[in-house]
Amino acid sequence: MPETLVLLHGFGGTHRAWDGVTARLDPERYRPLALDLPGHGAAAAEERPISFASCTAAVLAAAPERFALGGYSLGGRVALHVALAAPERVSALCVIAANPGIEDPRERAARVASDEQLARELETGSFEGWIERWRTQPLFAAEPPEVGELARADQRRNQPTALAAALRGLSTGAMEPLWDRLGELAMPVSLVAGERDAKYTALAERALGLLRNGSLSIVAGGHGLPLENPQGVAEVLERQAP
Repeated sequence: MPETLVLLHGFGGTHRAWDGVTARLDPERYRPLALDLPGHGAAAAEERPISFASCTAAVLAAAPERFALGGYSLGGRVALHVALAAPERVSALCVIAANPGIEDPRERAARVASDEQLARELETGSFEGWIERWRTQPLFAAEPPEVGELARADQRRNQPTALAAALRGLSTGAMEPLWDRLGELAMPVSLVAGERDAKYTALAERALGLLRNGSLSIVAGGHGLPLENPQGVAEVLERQAP
């Protein structure tokens, strides 16, 4: 019987960001369940304020009693919280291009201030203009144009004021770092980063050394792997062994 695979998208995306990945998964291996995180897509009206605790509760409420779990970027950070909160329910974990947290308090404070400015722009400015500013970050600079178009289309499935609430509550700056808790994870943990994504490759390499049962896959692509290299992501997911 196929195992349920819960998939969590990145900030500004929706469950549709996983379409390319789920289409490539073996249906005899996995039954994918891609969710909209609070503040995103169909979950835009979720109760405020949005927090990692509320996201964790939402994922656990939507998931079956036992499941595999994958998360990209923001979704990877939420996935870590879920796995730490309910390790007995998560058979295997895949963390794609995600930061376990900013340790320097001053850097966290600066990130909170930066994300507050972005949230205000979402609430008061042009959503299309905001999307363009987001997609032209250096993080996405070398991605193929068609990947950028897929990402923009997915971002447009969101409501800007709901995204602002999600950004305030789920900023990397608002998150207590999880580095010192990674050793608590006993399930297999697959870390994934894109070969062009030097920052997140370094983070994954560091995290690997703190895991009890971890593996690292560097796959072709940049930061936006579920859209840019869905085949590579699907292959890593299918190699997971609970």
